[in-house]
Amino acid sequence: MDLRDTQEEGALRAELRAWVDANLPADKRGGRGGAQRFEDPFIREWSRKLYEAGYAGLTWPKEYGGVGAPPSFQAILYEELAAAQAPTHVGVIGLNMAGPTIIAHGTEEQKARYLRPILAADEIWCQGFSEPDAGSDLAAARTRAERRGDVYVVNGQKVWSSFAHIADFCILVTQSDPDAPRYRNLTYLLVDMHAPGVEVRPLRQITGEAVVQRDLLQRRRSPGENRLGDEGEGWQVAMTTLLHERATLGFALTATFDALFGRLLEETAEQEPTPFVRDALAREWIELQGCASRTTARWAHTSAPASPGRRARA
Repeated sequence: MDLRDTQEEGALRAELRAWVDANLPADKRGGRGGAQRFEDPFIREWSRKLYEAGYAGLTWPKEYGGVGAPPSFQAILYEELAAAQAPTHVGVIGLNMAGPTIIAHGTEEQKARYLRPILAADEIWCQGFSEPDAGSDLAAARTRAERRGDVYVVNGQKVWSSFAHIADFCILVTQSDPDAPRYRNLTYLLVDMHAPGVEVRPLRQITGEAVVQRDLLQRRRSPGENRLGDEGEGWQVAMTTLLHERATLGFALTATFDALFGRLLEETAEQEPTPFVRDALAREWIELQGCASRTTARWAHTSAPASPGRRARA
């Protein structure tokens, strides 16, 4: 197995390094592999730069504003941003979860309305899946969407909603038919977070930061054209979202961990580590590579097939 970059991948990697060096100020680097406060106006500006340079939505089809590049190009982007300690695109949920789900299940009108603003960071998305009483058991969702003519009236709560405090839209899984069998009682909606009836409350961590939020939806009226997929097929649509979440976001985190581990090794080498420390680092490295391999396998199932003869990446 040849894990080296192809000629095209090597060219992209060199291009990315030069572009980041030319566009990212030194004072915007650093932290936990590019950790950031998404309220910072610079993050939105940086995200638009990524879009204008053609680095947002690398694997998206060209007709929806993407580049149509192979998954390996997206992997290289994550690796180079992590290595440079650069911020990521502010639209993490939109780029990696909402957008691919809309491409797979949305109408042409929905694609035309939502996809390009996601790429350009003009609109930010959050995820409304988990609930206080159901946790991550998606099929047990109790947030109710009652069909009344051409609209859905939504009532309920969602929790652990990252970016909800800055989001413009939410991908929302609701219970639309309480009498239907499990897995056939869900409907997937695209919800305007600025509309009446939506309230976002922070869930503060021990650090005092509110990275995730609790969403309250009370008699929120959502037009029927904001439904993604058919009524009662929310489970199938949500599985598309979750496949992309595990694969794409998982790989981005793996790239960040890999960059952080590299810096850890450099700093540790300067301290003349004991055999015990070296052994511990080796075990962590093996675990990290195992996670990377599993994530790459997931990505292979959610991304477009590679071209014939494409060499595998670990």
